[in-house]
Amino acid sequence: MAQSALKNFTDESLLGQPITLNNCDREPIHIPGLIQPYGFLLCLDEQSRRVVQASANTLTLLGMAAETLIGAGLGTLLEPEQLLEVERVWAKLGTDARLLGIHLGRVTGQPAYKLILHRYDGLLWVEGEPLSETSVSALDLPALNVSLGRLLTAESVLECCQVTAEQVRTITGFDRVAIYRFAPDDSGEVIAEDVREDLPPWLGMHYPATDIPKQARAMYLKNWLRFIPNAHYAPVPLVPTVAPGASRPPDMTYSVLRSVSPIHLEYLHNLGSEATMTISLIQEGRLWGMVTCHHQSPRLVSYELRDLCQFLGKTVSALLKTKELQDEQAYRLRIREAQVGLFDLVSTQANFMDGLHRFTPSLLDVLDCGGAAIVFDGEVITLGHTPKPRQIEEIVEWLRANNPHDVFVTDSYAQLNPDGKAIRTTASGILAVALAREAGDYILWFRPEQLQTVTWAGRHEKNQTTADGQIFLSPRQSFEAWKQTVEETSAPWLPLEVEAAKEIRLHISDIRLKVFNELQAKALSLTRLNAELERSNDELDSFAYVASHDLKEPLRGIHNYSLFLLEDYADKLDDEGVSKLRTLVRLSQRMEALIESLLQLSRVGRVELVVEAVNLNDALTDILDLLHPRFEQTRTTVTVAGPLPTVRGSRTSIQEVFNNLLTNSLRYNNHAEKRVTIGVASPEIRGPKGTGNPADFVVIYVQDNGIGIDPKHHENIFKIFKRLHAQDKYGGGTGAGLAIARKMAEKNGGELWVDSTLGHGATFYFSIPISL
Repeated sequence: MAQSALKNFTDESLLGQPITLNNCDREPIHIPGLIQPYGFLLCLDEQSRRVVQASANTLTLLGMAAETLIGAGLGTLLEPEQLLEVERVWAKLGTDARLLGIHLGRVTGQPAYKLILHRYDGLLWVEGEPLSETSVSALDLPALNVSLGRLLTAESVLECCQVTAEQVRTITGFDRVAIYRFAPDDSGEVIAEDVREDLPPWLGMHYPATDIPKQARAMYLKNWLRFIPNAHYAPVPLVPTVAPGASRPPDMTYSVLRSVSPIHLEYLHNLGSEATMTISLIQEGRLWGMVTCHHQSPRLVSYELRDLCQFLGKTVSALLKTKELQDEQAYRLRIREAQVGLFDLVSTQANFMDGLHRFTPSLLDVLDCGGAAIVFDGEVITLGHTPKPRQIEEIVEWLRANNPHDVFVTDSYAQLNPDGKAIRTTASGILAVALAREAGDYILWFRPEQLQTVTWAGRHEKNQTTADGQIFLSPRQSFEAWKQTVEETSAPWLPLEVEAAKEIRLHISDIRLKVFNELQAKALSLTRLNAELERSNDELDSFAYVASHDLKEPLRGIHNYSLFLLEDYADKLDDEGVSKLRTLVRLSQRMEALIESLLQLSRVGRVELVVEAVNLNDALTDILDLLHPRFEQTRTTVTVAGPLPTVRGSRTSIQEVFNNLLTNSLRYNNHAEKRVTIGVASPEIRGPKGTGNPADFVVIYVQDNGIGIDPKHHENIFKIFKRLHAQDKYGGGTGAGLAIARKMAEKNGGELWVDSTLGHGATFYFSIPISL
């Protein structure tokens, strides 16, 4: 967010004024003119490299009054060689901080400080932070590597966040590490935490959007990490607060020592937190959530460990979209499986109503809800927690009078119909589809008011929330404020849930008429197709047997007898006769290889895929290990450009695609130094059939520096037994490998294609659906 946008949320006239709950949402928190006292701050003019402002605690920490430092350079604190080291940093410095560990050579006692440097608002910022006073264990890199692996392989957002909370607490030693996720209305919920055993959990804690003012959210987007080692600190002012010629204090957005709002400190006191650290979780430029750490006593965590935690925060931020897609795909798959079972029951029961509620899965199993109801032919059937039948009939009457559409969805029925207040504990949210609106036939799903499913997980005792008539924020106050925003409201219905309800309606609406007949016709057609496929598969199996047994056996005989003739009669034959026998041996070997390739191709179409989560990094590693001797023999270097994702598909067939493409890269390359690169293609890459949209597919590329392929042959190379070169060139081969690889890619729901020009290497792409 631009600096001007941050200023739009604040009121600079509040500088130096008392901050209360009534004006804290306009507090100019980026220009407080104050710092936390555990370190010192020097602001230097960019041009002159002279101090224009200094924190008032330099006398205590450095033995030099702030006033004596004004106008001086860093040479007052540093030896010449140290000053040169800092000067080298200035040249490339921006808002991202640089760390230097230095003994202040010209300060009495030469104290050791970590200097944190950055450039912003026309100033060079030098912040001095003492060495950590805590005894956090040394960084365990192997353990961190395992944790990063767990982050990458986590199958859900919650699992990814839980791993993050545990790792951050291990690194920092805080009593509690919690992860908040923001809702679309900017309210928040604790979705993961790692906490000291004797402390109460916060999991499930909610708070309103107003707890984090807009200007604070704007800063969280710019500065990923905020740290308060002692929440009872007395702020230290800058000297002078406003530099000569300036209209305001300097913008401390990226300052490590920036003093925070007194309202926030009061909130920390009410939480019982004496030290805190917060890390932003940002997704596509939006504040997705926060990692927040709390300790019941002051705690100074080293800058290096905080920086490592920030790295974890950025890593999680980069993974969030993928994890959310995994969550959505898992829920979509669960809905689809329940739908398939439900449709089967509906189609096989004499009375389709029985298929909707008497068996498993039922309507209640298709969507996440508290209850469901069927209103058909004047009968009301309920499943789970629902309003009373008469109340459901009143909902249907209201729908017939007020909703002209076949689908109705709301997360707050009480806001649309005052009578809904009476049923909010079971039906604040309603998703309904009409089977026959005029007749009052409906299927309805219900969700309870959010407050019925949320437990306050913070401290239950009543914090003191007033002082001299002034209300202060506290966990209890926050929860009460949040409750007011979600009363009579359920969790929202997701678009995929609405689509699932529509599909159910299409399958059962007027099932005795047109839809029923169409489904029956399709079922008959599918039955015929399955019978034909079974017959075809039987014939294919017979062919496979003949090819593997009846054809191979005589070929082996021809091959063996040809060898015997060479061994026993070569000395009795002339050169031409020996040459013909050798040709016969070679041709029999080639024919056997062709039959084997044909068999392999036929198996691809008939073998059922074993669909599973496939970590492409692991799958590729197995193939690279298998081909390693050939890489060494051919002087081939294989590079994997960045980590590969996890997909759903057949591990065996995906590995076969990798194997064929890598083998091709080795074979069709006449360079002394052969190079192959494997990675994830850019998002705009699409296959000939249109696959490749990042929302649905992962596209992998295998690129080599080999002989290349003329564009006119880009399709020919995927035809069975099609070779572009003579049989004795580039290591022989049957010409079946790419045909097999393409068929395997298509079997997985993707495609395989090539981009190449003659003499300039080739790049093969294959797409894999995120969910199969």
